[in-house]
Amino acid sequence: MNEGSGTVEYAQEGEEVPQPFSVTVGATVPTGFEHTAAEEVHEKIGAVARVSKDRGRIYFEISTDNLPKVHHLKSVDNLFVVVEYFDSYEFKGTKEEALLDLQQLASTLPWTNALEVWKLNNSLKKKRSRRRGPANSKPKPSGDSSEPEKLQAGSDAPQEKEEQGDACPEQETSLQGEQDLESQEQTENKPLKFRVTCNRAGDKHSFTSNDAARDFGGAVQEFFQWKADMTKFDVEVLLNIHNNEVVIGIALTEESLHRRNITHFGPTTLRSTLAYGMLRLCKPQTSDVIVDPMCGTGAIPLEGVIEWSNSFFLSGDNHDMAVSRTVNNINHIVKRRQDGGSTSPGLRIDTAQWDLCRLPMRTSSVDIITTDMPFGKRMGSKKKNWDLYPSCLREMARVCRPGTGRAVILTQDKKCFQKALFRMGGLWKKSHTVWVNVGGLHAGVFVLRRTGAIFGTTPEDEREPRKAAESQEEGMQEKV
Repeated sequence: MNEGSGTVEYAQEGEEVPQPFSVTVGATVPTGFEHTAAEEVHEKIGAVARVSKDRGRIYFEISTDNLPKVHHLKSVDNLFVVVEYFDSYEFKGTKEEALLDLQQLASTLPWTNALEVWKLNNSLKKKRSRRRGPANSKPKPSGDSSEPEKLQAGSDAPQEKEEQGDACPEQETSLQGEQDLESQEQTENKPLKFRVTCNRAGDKHSFTSNDAARDFGGAVQEFFQWKADMTKFDVEVLLNIHNNEVVIGIALTEESLHRRNITHFGPTTLRSTLAYGMLRLCKPQTSDVIVDPMCGTGAIPLEGVIEWSNSFFLSGDNHDMAVSRTVNNINHIVKRRQDGGSTSPGLRIDTAQWDLCRLPMRTSSVDIITTDMPFGKRMGSKKKNWDLYPSCLREMARVCRPGTGRAVILTQDKKCFQKALFRMGGLWKKSHTVWVNVGGLHAGVFVLRRTGAIFGTTPEDEREPRKAAESQEEGMQEKV
């Protein structure tokens, strides 16, 4: 049974399109944004997603003809097709018995449909890389000049690299198609390379993740006669174990999709998937003015301007290096679109260097504020945040529209933020909080509503004689 050894071209000219069938797709998402991701799945694909017992994962059923839509989801980090799902798997008592049971499980699983989806997924990736053509023929200074060749060769290339181009001159397609066919003929009879990755959570297992990956992987190798390779693999088999929940899957992405729009990174660049989740909590509407006053590398406004193109985004920072990185990331997106044949004049986004506590905007002129506040953890100072946070919230309240304005703010310094929010009670009201994991740090995404109070009429409007600007200067070093 060597179902995965060939490469099936998806909807190639002159070939019969495979009949669609239903499969279950799993996705890893930023912890805390599972329900937000489920909403996006229902909105864009029409599927009802189930949140896993293990936080950070959702599952949904699709028809294979909707597979391209899955790759357009913005809230997911990694995608995989489910081979089998066990809601309450009964592990044997001893380590040896439990591992033997996993070995015997490998040959009984329904691999056929999952491997077919893996083939279709590879075909989609090759089509995207062919459309890219010469768009990336000139290597970027920070990139690897051999990367375009990797993308053309097969499934070993990072997913995020493949999604950076949209369309290219069609004359390249024919030549690339011949190269793909030649490559297919050369590799068709060779065994696939694979690896097994085990993610395990729970304290009642008699084995480790490495034990499970090794023994289950050995059984998979014996069943398919594939060749094990931990780095240059064609197929990644996933074994996810959370207490008694067991999910076996095949990866559809080689690298996380969270860096899709960023080419110029800072030390604490926000994940694109997390930025997208924050923006969905804002519920942007047509013509909304949306501001990120501490933009860092521009992850939030970039996600926003691509997904909500009928809104207008303003981004800024007090540090010139952060502004420069944001501008470079915006230019990268504009160039990518131009290379793809877009005739759009640009993006509805602007960037400026400013003092967060004295924003160059009219009072009550902004609909939404969403930003990643300095944590004061990895860099900066929590002590400075006690001065910075109240001043930030006060200035945000000034520019935000009373009654309808809203804010979504991420911070790990939860105690400081909640104290500052309490002091601004006449200007902001908290709707709810989403607890997330950011690089191993437990952080909160605070969803706020601007009260109907006119700025200048509440006690909170008075500026206290604190060194807020100095706090901003030092605290914002974290985001640069």
